[in-house]
Amino acid sequence: MRRAWITLVATFIVLLAVGGSYLYYKEKYGGGISVSEGVAQPLTKVDTVAKPKDSYDVIVVGTDPEGVAAAVSAARNGLHTLLIDGKNRDILGGLMTLGWLNMIDNNYDSDKPSALPGQRRAVYNNGIFKEWYDMVEGTSFDINTGANAFHTLVRNEKNIDVSLKNKAIEPLMKDGTEGTKLLEGIQVTLQNGSKQTIHAKEVIDATQDADLAAAAGVPYTVGREDLKRPDDRMAVTVVFRLKNADNAFWKQVRIRLDNDNSSETGADEHSAWGFGEMQKYPPTHDQIKMRGLNVGRQNDDTILINAMQIFGIDPLDPASRAKAFKLAENELPHILAYMKKLYPEFANLELGGMAPELYVRETRHIKGLYRLSIIDVLENRDFPDRIAFGSYRVDLQRISPQDNGLEILAPYKYAIPFRSIVPQAVDGLLVVGRSASFDSLAHGSARVIPVGMATAQAAGAAAKIAIDQGVTFRQMADKKDLISRLQDTLNKQGMDLKPFSADGKPGTEYMKHKAYPGLKAAVYLGMVGSVHDKVANDFKLDDAANPQGFVNLLLTAKRVFSPALKGDPSQALKQVTGEPAKQPLTYKQAVYTAALLAGIQTTPEEAEQKAVSMRVVTDKTVSLITDKQKLTKGESYLILKDVLEAMANVRF
Repeated sequence: MRRAWITLVATFIVLLAVGGSYLYYKEKYGGGISVSEGVAQPLTKVDTVAKPKDSYDVIVVGTDPEGVAAAVSAARNGLHTLLIDGKNRDILGGLMTLGWLNMIDNNYDSDKPSALPGQRRAVYNNGIFKEWYDMVEGTSFDINTGANAFHTLVRNEKNIDVSLKNKAIEPLMKDGTEGTKLLEGIQVTLQNGSKQTIHAKEVIDATQDADLAAAAGVPYTVGREDLKRPDDRMAVTVVFRLKNADNAFWKQVRIRLDNDNSSETGADEHSAWGFGEMQKYPPTHDQIKMRGLNVGRQNDDTILINAMQIFGIDPLDPASRAKAFKLAENELPHILAYMKKLYPEFANLELGGMAPELYVRETRHIKGLYRLSIIDVLENRDFPDRIAFGSYRVDLQRISPQDNGLEILAPYKYAIPFRSIVPQAVDGLLVVGRSASFDSLAHGSARVIPVGMATAQAAGAAAKIAIDQGVTFRQMADKKDLISRLQDTLNKQGMDLKPFSADGKPGTEYMKHKAYPGLKAAVYLGMVGSVHDKVANDFKLDDAANPQGFVNLLLTAKRVFSPALKGDPSQALKQVTGEPAKQPLTYKQAVYTAALLAGIQTTPEEAEQKAVSMRVVTDKTVSLITDKQKLTKGESYLILKDVLEAMANVRF
């Protein structure tokens, strides 16, 4: 009896100690649980070196979240690491802490049950991102908490030197093997204007725009250049702050959004999203448009709002970036006045400033050993050299005021291969973050920061293996045993990179549809969205097609696959009686339209025979058509696929 009592007391003491540690952790770091009332953490001063050493095992360029993750990973794997930035920054976290992007686009693990009250939903990858996430408030975070958490991760690693506020960082190059160049370090213009050469065995580019990689000669595309639209890129945003957003205000916000039945609205203790009426805001400048509000709560009774979209800005041009801030500054008083007109709970809010850095969604997309495609995302593909998982919806923000943006699909889960962070043409370098080797449409999902931090953690671990084995990253990508070693290392260090299959998973039913081979072609062109009537991944494959929509589809294909497709499919509309967008698409009309795109000289009556003989339309596609007088969208996509396979020699 006495022994049982002693055991009970001992157990109580242990639980009390654990609880006390948890409360200390919560008080010090926010604990990932609650928002403080009117009090933000003071920013801790980042420990920096007066002058970097002349050589390191690894140099990580860029102090965005991906840079922090890469440096921490490299250091934990025993590598002497320099984390360096060429911007005027004095805290870590970049886009999150200086661009004020404080609402987290998480990749939630749909295979795990929903979180209980007071708990968080499980996310993919875990690792260093999860360590940081556990130190901040929740789905949105206070930027001081976030910056201190990044600093804590770095400060705890004795193998990391930090160098900030440098004026310029340039690649140090020499000839490599097999026609490549080798990046052997960097040339830095320090804050005092002096120059320093710093050598490294490996370099990781974690800048938002792959600046170092581009300067080193890595090939890349810009915006949607891969779809022959180089001037099209997603809008930039200036995140702004509103003051006086106390607990009473937040309670009103949650009441409003809880009573809104739209699937596009909601709120929790940390974040709010919705207020769709803001999209009707009449801007004073034609380069600005508002979207619904994404609201991230702060600990000092303020909120940060990500909603103002600015067009026609070249993020790679400093003067153009400065223009974006000027446009935002002039527009903000009008935006706030409109908010107060629409929403009474905003009546007492005041402007509290703009983010110091611009939120840029898209610039360069490097060309790596493998380029993640939108078809990879659509198919929920796994890869043998997986280093991270993504699942965030493919969110293509507006590219112009006339554009409404597009959500192509909400994937179950897809893998990012190691080859997608290994650039072409340059050895000694890995590129992580949104400018890694992703096609522009796949980038709509893979660009989110948690994915970038996962690839960055992989990069730090890969550097250790490449150095120890005396191989380049390019050689490492070809060695199954080294990739397995990388994955084992990452799994032991907190990540979760097991193989998977999407077969039978909810939301993947479209992959079993008879028209799925055609859907892949339409999705590749970015012509199909899947979010309709609050249902994700409903591509409306069985809805009726129309002649105008089919022509639009084929004109997009012509732009992307020119000069293989030489004809003008719009001439087929001359055969349509009535408004083309309101008439059913017949098989005869569809085949004639496809034949014209292929450059076949024909009449509507002869089109089928000629098209079938040239395999512009295949017998298999014809056999899948249910009603030749009224084709479905899915059936029209099958014809699109046939044309592209026959004339452009492309396979999806």
